[in-house]
Amino acid sequence: MELLTNELIQELLTAEQAPCLSLYMPTHRTHPENLQDVIRFKNLIKQMEESLSQKYTASEVRKHLEPFEALVDDINVWNHTLDGIAVFSAYGLFKVVGLRDSVKELAVVADSFHTKPLRQYLQSADHYHVLGLSLGKIQLFEGNRRSLVELELRSDIPKTMEDALGDELTDKHSTVASYGVTGGESSPMHHAQGGKKDESDKDAERFFRVIAGVIEENYSKPKGWPLILAALPEHHNLFQKVNKNQLLLSKGISINPTSVSTDKLKELAWEIMEPEYLLKLDTMAGKFEQAKANGKGSDDYKEVALAAVEGRVDSLIIEADRIIAVRITNLETGNTQKKDLTNPKVDDLLDDMAELVIKMGGHVMVLPTEKMPTETGLAAIFRY
Repeated sequence: MELLTNELIQELLTAEQAPCLSLYMPTHRTHPENLQDVIRFKNLIKQMEESLSQKYTASEVRKHLEPFEALVDDINVWNHTLDGIAVFSAYGLFKVVGLRDSVKELAVVADSFHTKPLRQYLQSADHYHVLGLSLGKIQLFEGNRRSLVELELRSDIPKTMEDALGDELTDKHSTVASYGVTGGESSPMHHAQGGKKDESDKDAERFFRVIAGVIEENYSKPKGWPLILAALPEHHNLFQKVNKNQLLLSKGISINPTSVSTDKLKELAWEIMEPEYLLKLDTMAGKFEQAKANGKGSDDYKEVALAAVEGRVDSLIIEADRIIAVRITNLETGNTQKKDLTNPKVDDLLDDMAELVIKMGGHVMVLPTEKMPTETGLAAIFRY
């Protein structure tokens, strides 16, 4: 099982030989709830079998489903699930992806992989990182409006001041003896005398500079998500001083992150992120309404399909849970045809258009139903 990355989505988009089988389902982390996961998985395999049988022989169907059938008995996978799973299979490719967010059940057989749920998961619209920072411990969390999960930092990333500074650590003999409490928050207190406090402050500054750099390079730049700092008040100014990460939000959480539960940290983080998220959605909706008024936007899927194949779509907004069983039959004219989703050549039109727009250098945003600026499931802003 692997975790989702932008590189994985790009790999899925390069699959050229049909059929492409895509399966999504929610999973459970613990026993006994996870016992139902295999049953759900088998039911989705049955759906794919019915779809494949419309075009392929019985022996071909069995061959296409073999990797899924083998996965049914893979105890290692089902004992280590997260909140969702996505499985993709085509000639020469089989991917099992663990998701840290729940997804709706879906099984699709088509000429290309169904990747819309993955795009929603990776996009920065409501996703963010929380950096839990103290002199004694570094934590990094990945969150959205529904969940917050602590990440296991890469082995080459320092977890403490000593890890980061090594031989350059000035006050090696200072010890964390006790915790001072101010306003219900805890802070490590170091024994130091005279000028050693100044040296300790310099160590902290250098430590924060190292952490700011490695988090930016290894997490912020690859994902493009906003970063929220959770630290004691006295550490915020120092971290902001040495930080060069433009994704760090100016407002942070003034608390020792180790003193609260993950649920509480999620609540505090979303209080900061929600206005950012709503502003982003309002801005995008406003741009669409203005573009539509100027004849450079549309929410009609036939018009958008034509613009997509012509490379005229700059930004495309699609509804996360809407499935439009329509196929683009001609990639030159953008002609479309309504089909049944069980047809082994048909995927969700919104998913297909998203892939086209991205291949043409455009941008795609996947939104929940209540945040969509239209009733049709899509909204496009044209370049011309």
